[in-house]
Amino acid sequence: MGIYRIYTGEDNLSHIEELALDDPFWKSVKTSSSIFFKEFPSGTFLDWHPAPRKQVVIILSGRLENKFRDGSSHTFGPGDVRVLEDTSGEGHITRVIGNEAVIVAVIPLVPL
Repeated sequence: MGIYRIYTGEDNLSHIEELALDDPFWKSVKTSSSIFFKEFPSGTFLDWHPAPRKQVVIILSGRLENKFRDGSSHTFGPGDVRVLEDTSGEGHITRVIGNEAVIVAVIPLVPL
């Protein structure tokens, strides 16, 4: 399990950093009172896009990859948590890896 923050940098590009459970960042996070689930079928490919809202996304099943303009790519699986804050700029690429659908739990963050 890993916890990752995806955010828009000053260069208007998406970046990723790993977060620890005791990172001070968590004190600034306020979640909404809702949660929803989303399925990405096998073969899903989403070209460059920013996140639709600030949200916490927990991978429940399947494997997902995000690619960034710096050429890096990161693969996420069950138990991994992504805090998506890259709601502006070019964003990132998302694709499902393998033949299994990806199911995620999405918890929107309250705008500050």
